[in-house]
Amino acid sequence: MISEVASPDADAASGEATSPSRRFGYIAVATLILGLILGVAAGLVVPRLGNPADDSVEAGFLRDMSTHHAQAVEMAMLAHTGSTTPGIVTLANDIALTQQGQIGYMQAWLRDWHLSPTGSEEPMAWMPNSAGSIVDGLMPGMATADQMTSLRQATGNDLDVEFLTLMRAHHLGGIHMAQEAIELSDDENVDWIANSMVVAQQGEIQLIDSLLKQVQPG
Repeated sequence: MISEVASPDADAASGEATSPSRRFGYIAVATLILGLILGVAAGLVVPRLGNPADDSVEAGFLRDMSTHHAQAVEMAMLAHTGSTTPGIVTLANDIALTQQGQIGYMQAWLRDWHLSPTGSEEPMAWMPNSAGSIVDGLMPGMATADQMTSLRQATGNDLDVEFLTLMRAHHLGGIHMAQEAIELSDDENVDWIANSMVVAQQGEIQLIDSLLKQVQPG
C-alpha cells in the first residue's frame, strides 16, 4: 500500500515545520532539474564528435547483450508465471523488468547512432580472443535450446531449481561480457549500463544461491 504524502501547502496550513528529510528532498529535486538543464545546454554547446561505428565494441556489445538479455527475460517470465515460491517470483519479476528496461536503453542508443539493432558480424566479435566464449553458437551463460524446452515444461520444485540454475549461469556469462565492455569501451553510456549490469547481477547471484539452498532437495 502506498502511503499518502502531504503537500508543502498542507504542512504550512497545519503550522508544521518542513522536516529535514523533506527539505533534503526538495534540494535533491532542484539539483536534479539544474543538472538536466546544464546537461542539455552542454550538449548543445559541445556536440558529440562522432557515433560509434557499426563494427565498434559499443555496437557489438549492445547488440549481443540485447540478445543475451532477451533470453533472460523469457526465463524470468516462465518462473514468474509458473513458480509458487514467493522469493523466486519476486526475483524473476525484478530480472524481467530490469533487463527489459536495459534492452530499451541499448536499442535506443543503436537507433541514435543510426545503426541496425543487429549486425553482420559473429556474436562476440567485438571482444578480443572471444573464440572460446561461443559454445554451439551461444554467448557465455546462455541456455541451450534443450534447456529452454525443459524449463518451459517444468513445474513445481523442478521449475524453481532449473530456473535458478540456468539464471545463475546466465548471470555469470553476462557479467563477463559487461566487464569486458567496461574495459574496452570509452563511451560513458555503455560504461554506465555495463557497470549497472555487473552490480545488479552480482547481487542477484547471491540471492540465487540463497534460494537454491531453500529449494534444492536435501
